[in-house]
Amino acid sequence: MGLGRCLAYALVFSWALGSTAIAQETKLEGAKIEQWTGAKGSWNKDQTVFKVGFPRKEVKVTVDGTALPPFMGLGTWAAFSPTRDGMVMVMGDNVLFQDEVNPVLSAALENGLDVTALHNHFFYDNPKVYFMHISGMGPLKKLAEAVGKVYAKVHEIRAVHPSPAEDFGAQPLPEASSITAGPLEKILGVKGTAQDGMFKAVFGRTTQMGKDEFGADMGVNTWAAFMGSDGNAVVDGDFAMHEDEVTKVLKALRGGGINIVAIHNHMTGDSPRIIFLHFWGHGKAEALARTVQRALRFAKD
Repeated sequence: MGLGRCLAYALVFSWALGSTAIAQETKLEGAKIEQWTGAKGSWNKDQTVFKVGFPRKEVKVTVDGTALPPFMGLGTWAAFSPTRDGMVMVMGDNVLFQDEVNPVLSAALENGLDVTALHNHFFYDNPKVYFMHISGMGPLKKLAEAVGKVYAKVHEIRAVHPSPAEDFGAQPLPEASSITAGPLEKILGVKGTAQDGMFKAVFGRTTQMGKDEFGADMGVNTWAAFMGSDGNAVVDGDFAMHEDEVTKVLKALRGGGINIVAIHNHMTGDSPRIIFLHFWGHGKAEALARTVQRALRFAKD
């Protein structure tokens, strides 16, 4: 047997021993993961995964008029697995009601987790249910405690308000919009479009599919539209982001109180890959524009 083959076998054997040690250690940490997350879990020896979670059974959900038991897809979970470099990866899915989404999203970001998707799984669900996917990599204790704070936020909200809220509780807008475009254009640094007292700004980005490049008019753009009055406005829109921009944009928008309502892709086969988030904010028009502008610093060609 040649020296090269011996070295290769030695490396494989060494890695296998290391993986076994990590797996055994992670298994032993199961009780601590349950303690840190506040959720019960189980160990999958074959996949070296410790998974915790809980059913969302405290709020009764119907879909198309039919009661939906948690077994049918209403389970929050987080899975922990060791990596080859001695760290731990966590991935999870949070079943959330509308009034939980943004407080929970902020709790995840503030504790070092990434939020990678936010979407629905059902039509005609009552109350509406959203699914938020999280991920992270680092020391086990740090990740488990972060997941625990996410779960604690859910329990905190439902303890105070057993029934999910049906609106943001914001001040109603005036019947006719009267947004002043000039100050918003100055803040956002772009010439916008005005219509019936409303204002919209668009920021184009580009991506490729194969050898062809596509831009703003093909839907690869960030935009923000304002309605209401200068002192009482709503902003909604999209952010088109590269994958490494998502967390920074989310933090900037949430830091200014703007709500996130969806995170997903619009295309397949694009390079660089574009992730879209959709947002909704309520407040003074200029303050909302400044928050959008801060987020634009992280997602602008």
